[in-house]
Amino acid sequence: MIKRKIGNSGIEASVIALGTWVMGGWMWGGADERESINAIHASLDCGVDLIDTAPVYGFGVSEEIVGKALLGRRDKAVLATKCGLRWDLEKGDFHFHSDGFGVTKEPSKIKVFKYLGPESITFEVEESLRRLQTDYIDLYQTHWQESTTKIEDTMACLLKLKDDGKIRAIGVSNASVGQMREYGEIDSDQEKYNMFTRMIETNGNLDYCINTNTAVLAYSPLAQGLLTGKTLEPKKYNNGDLRINSPLFKSENLLKVKMFCEEILPFAEEHSCNIGQLVLAWTHSRPGITHLLCGARNPEQAVENSKAGSIVLSKDELYRIDDTFKSCFDQQ
Repeated sequence: MIKRKIGNSGIEASVIALGTWVMGGWMWGGADERESINAIHASLDCGVDLIDTAPVYGFGVSEEIVGKALLGRRDKAVLATKCGLRWDLEKGDFHFHSDGFGVTKEPSKIKVFKYLGPESITFEVEESLRRLQTDYIDLYQTHWQESTTKIEDTMACLLKLKDDGKIRAIGVSNASVGQMREYGEIDSDQEKYNMFTRMIETNGNLDYCINTNTAVLAYSPLAQGLLTGKTLEPKKYNNGDLRINSPLFKSENLLKVKMFCEEILPFAEEHSCNIGQLVLAWTHSRPGITHLLCGARNPEQAVENSKAGSIVLSKDELYRIDDTFKSCFDQQ
């Protein structure tokens, strides 16, 4: 398993990380707690030590599951969670309405707000420590940025938590270059990145992180599982599943995915891996991308993802895979 440093924090973690959004069930059509715990254990056994979660994933459920899974194994994990999304406090910037299944277009009982006030973060970190059953968090990230709190006040609070030993490193997520500059010395930036979604290559985020030695944690590296090549026919998803209305999962795009998978199969065979593992290897080989947050519903998926962490592709292979993708999806 390839390991890389998380910015200047001194913390080293596996290039393949376990993302636990799906384990909260919310927005993913439900989840099984026992299978989720087994997936976390399988990840650790395979050398995947970076475990990423957030309070809003299932409104506390994901963090609780991670906490249960790490009992007796906390020292084996680099534990990352987040702050800044409140569903129990109407303060800051309104983000979205939700029910127990996912985001709703119509007003609902649950209102989620983006809020990074110091008093809120101080409350949130204690709640996360309680749910995770630990006394420290390795990487603490602001989940979404907001407009009602000065970044300097948010950062001052995070630095105090670090001085107090409650967190070891500070990161942001879904942030702009300007916001990262205001934060100052951060260790990581978590952004959506995959073959379809490469905005950070053009909006300055990736260049900024490379120049400041800031780790980039890429979420959704397999485009919600699409780039595993296992979802090549339209299917029915459970209530609340975010893939229901995604254009990526429409018939016309699935046909292009099928063509792409067929074209790159020889590369996968050359490395004795499957399509998903090849795509993950391509992704963690991109300049500036340091870690990939890969979701898993069960131990089988966790083990499968972990194998991508030891695949090394040549420059020629990286170019040819990318060129094939662009050709299949008519991208320049």
